[in-house]
Amino acid sequence: MKKIFLALVAVLLIGACKKDVTTVNVDPKRPLTVSSASLFTNAQRRLVNTVTSSSVNLNIFRLIEQQWQETTYIDESQYDLQTRTIPDNLWNAFYRDVLKNFSESKTVAATEGKSAVDLKNQLAITDIMEVYTWYYLLTTFGDVPYADALKIDNTFPKYDDGLTSFKDLLRRLDGDITALDVSSTSLGSADAIYAGNAQSWKKMANSLKLKIALTIADADNATAKAAAESAVASGVFTFTTGNTDNARYPYTTITPNTNPIWVDLVQSGRLDFVANNTLTTEMNNLADPRRPFFFTLDGNGMYSGGNPGESSPYANFSAPAVNITKPDFPGALIDVAEVQFLLAEAVERGYSVSGTAATFYSNAVTASILDWGGTQASAATYLAQPAVAYSTATGTWKQKIGTQKWIALYNRGMDAWVEQRRLDFPQLEPAADALTDFPVRFTYPVKEQNVNNINRAAAAAKIGGDNVTTKLFWDKF
Repeated sequence: MKKIFLALVAVLLIGACKKDVTTVNVDPKRPLTVSSASLFTNAQRRLVNTVTSSSVNLNIFRLIEQQWQETTYIDESQYDLQTRTIPDNLWNAFYRDVLKNFSESKTVAATEGKSAVDLKNQLAITDIMEVYTWYYLLTTFGDVPYADALKIDNTFPKYDDGLTSFKDLLRRLDGDITALDVSSTSLGSADAIYAGNAQSWKKMANSLKLKIALTIADADNATAKAAAESAVASGVFTFTTGNTDNARYPYTTITPNTNPIWVDLVQSGRLDFVANNTLTTEMNNLADPRRPFFFTLDGNGMYSGGNPGESSPYANFSAPAVNITKPDFPGALIDVAEVQFLLAEAVERGYSVSGTAATFYSNAVTASILDWGGTQASAATYLAQPAVAYSTATGTWKQKIGTQKWIALYNRGMDAWVEQRRLDFPQLEPAADALTDFPVRFTYPVKEQNVNNINRAAAAAKIGGDNVTTKLFWDKF
């Protein structure tokens, strides 16, 4: 009996040896291959998440631009960038989480057997998204690794001149606009913003080109003028189509595709922010119809905010509007209102864009009010006020456009920060007990000092010092 048992065991063992054990170490949740579409989708979501987030570890631009104020922990409102290593986190988000994924998507797309037109469109759309990401890096830090970035065999990339990099971004956009073929939708649903619609991407690319052109206008007016006029001639977002062109990311109620503000505040059960007095005062003075879409009422039935840099109890002031904190409130990259403000500025700079500054300005304000939920009538009433109307509002064109654009860029803190530095309006007072002067750039990450310091130090010396007070080349005044 014992011999029969041992024989059966031997047979079973032999049979077991025939089983394929090579799959034991394969993790079904970590695929060995990833499609270009999924890489694109992930990168696009991470880009919008980064610029939309309200995390004090990553995106504190609503605080810097005095849209919001912190309630209890006020360090970031006072320009403390280092305790939470915010520059490092932002740098990683753009380079590692966004640009690397877009770059990999391009590489993989070329191996998937796509038709020539589909591949061409997908690469162009991906490149437009990359250009937008570079725009944020260049306007946040100044000179950054560009030409040598993302090369796995180059661990010490040099920092490129900012203006040279911007000019190359304009060149890339020209190529992308030419490459896009309206007969193909290429990415389809993998593109959450335009579902691969080539015509929409053409308009978005031209609008981004206009945005970059005006960003460098004070540093290189000839290049800016040529690029702006070319973009407008090719077709940017127009007021006549309403807000349908807006580059929105449609967050959902299902994680992980939820609005990061909802994640930061509602899902986390936090009461970290209230309105900022700087913005509520400006809007109250102008009876701005967007107030109920921006903020809740305070305990007195008014719109009020905490002072910049001061501890501001949540119960005492208005808070971010409930709609903004919903899981499916969309993120935004660029919209009609912003483009109309850019066109108003282009007119004032003497560019040939066919129209008047006053018309574009009024279109911009109206588009913003309508986009937030206001009415045509409320927009008309608002614009009829002498303090708002373009012909009678206080100051130069920079002040008129700058102030209204700052309001319109509510909840888009990074873009508000760029425009407020570039146009010099509104002139924001530094926060109470600020740790530094008002930051006009972010310092380079600590990890760059530790790993790539020779190149970092050279870049810092070139731009005038690795300080938050160092103005970037396009911020002339």
